[in-house]
Amino acid sequence: MSDTAFLDWPFFEDRHRELARSLDAWAATNIPHEHGPDVDSECRALVRLLGAGGWLQHAVGGGAAQQIDTRAICLIRETLARHSGLADFAFAMQGLGSGAISLQGTPQQKQAYLGRVARGEAIAAFALSEPDAGSDVAAMQCSVHVEGDHAVIDGEKTWISNGGIADFYVVFARSGEAPGARGISAFIVEAGTPGLEIAERIDVIAPHPLARLRFSDCRVPLSQRIGQAGEGFKVAMRTLDVFRTSVAAAALGFARHAMDEALRRASTRRMFNQRLADFQLTQAKLAQMATTIDSSALLVYRAAWQRDQGRNVTKEAAMAKLTATEGAQQVIDAAVQIFGGAGVVSGNPVEQLYREIRALRIYEGATEVQQLIIARELLKTTGEKA
Repeated sequence: MSDTAFLDWPFFEDRHRELARSLDAWAATNIPHEHGPDVDSECRALVRLLGAGGWLQHAVGGGAAQQIDTRAICLIRETLARHSGLADFAFAMQGLGSGAISLQGTPQQKQAYLGRVARGEAIAAFALSEPDAGSDVAAMQCSVHVEGDHAVIDGEKTWISNGGIADFYVVFARSGEAPGARGISAFIVEAGTPGLEIAERIDVIAPHPLARLRFSDCRVPLSQRIGQAGEGFKVAMRTLDVFRTSVAAAALGFARHAMDEALRRASTRRMFNQRLADFQLTQAKLAQMATTIDSSALLVYRAAWQRDQGRNVTKEAAMAKLTATEGAQQVIDAAVQIFGGAGVVSGNPVEQLYREIRALRIYEGATEVQQLIIARELLKTTGEKA
C-alpha cells in the first residue's frame, strides 16, 4: 500500500481505516493490473467481482442520503484507482448510475434496482450529457411528454459511461414544467426498451465503455420516474454532489500510484555514477509531487467529512475536484519525466496513468466549471450574484 499516514487524520473513523486497508489487500490479489482489448467484458467482470466482494454496497448506500458514506466512497475510489483505473470506473459508475434511486427513488424502485446493483448483477448508467448540453444542463434538448400512464422520451444523450453494457439508464429529459433547469424530469429506462438505441460507441484515450444514446418514441411507465415531475435537475445535482468529491479521490489514487512508480524509478535508475534520486533536481520534483498530493488529500477528505456531517459542500467539493484533478495531472506528468523515454512507452504504468487522468479534468464538471462554482459560492457571502 502507498503512504497511509493520511488515514490517521481526524476526518476518519476506525471503520474507514479498516475499510481502506481491507480493500487494498483484497485488490492486490483480486484486481487485474493489465487489461486486454475487450473492455466491455472486463468491465462486466469487474462489476461482478466488486459486487461479490461486497464493495459495491458502499457505492449504492442504504437508500437514503444520510446513509451514503462519502468518506467510504472516496477511500474506495482512491484505493481502486491506485490498482486499476477500470476497477475504479466500474465501482464509480455503479454508484453514479444508481445514485438518483438511492437518494430519491420510491421504495419500489429501490427494491427493484439497488440490491442488484450492489451485488453486481445489474450495471447502472447515468444519462445526463447531450451533444450540446454538458456542463450547461439548462440547454438540454432531450424531451419527455406524458401519454396516459407512460412517459415518451425523444432525443439524444452522449458521453454516457457504461453506454452499451448497462442494464438500465437513469435518463434526464426536458418535461417542460418550467423554463431552464427547473423543467427536467428523471426516469429509469431499461436497456432493450423499444425506442432506445445505442447510436454510437465512443473510443477515448483511456478505454472505458462509453456511448451515444438515441431515444425515439421511447415509452416507459410513469412509475419509472424518479421524484416528482420537474425535479430532475435537483435529483441530478444531489447525485453529483455525492460523487463529485469521489472523482477527486480517484485522481488522488492515480497520483499516489504515479508517486510510487516515480520513487521506485528514481531509487533504482543509475546515471552518471549515481542514482537518479541523488540529483537535487529529482529531489525537488519529488518534494513538489508529495506536497501536491497531500494538499489534494486534505481538500478531498475535508469535503467528504463535511458532507457526512450533513453540510452543504458545493464549494468544498468543487475545490477538491479542481485541485485533485489538476494536481494529479502535474504529478503524473512529473512521473513520466522521471521515467524519461520509458515513460512514454505504451503499457508503462505511468503512460497508462497519463491517459487515465486526462478525462477526470473534464467529466462531472470541467475545471473551468469548478472555478465558476467556487466563485459563485464565494460571491453569495457578499450578497452579490456571480
